[in-house]
Amino acid sequence: MGKFEVSVNDKGGYHFVLKATNGQVIATSQVYQSKGSCLDGIESVRKNAPEAEVVDLSVDE
Repeated sequence: MGKFEVSVNDKGGYHFVLKATNGQVIATSQVYQSKGSCLDGIESVRKNAPEAEVVDLSVDE
């Protein structure tokens, strides 16, 4: 099972990373001004990711 890790940087900003079961980073968030906003970001990913559309912008050659 994956996990979200919340960290604070040296300027007091919060961000999270989503890690797979093997510890590999799957996603990294923006920097948030508060821990509460960071936790809200996590909840947004949890809520919206199952419905997220995949848009392929790569160019096939």
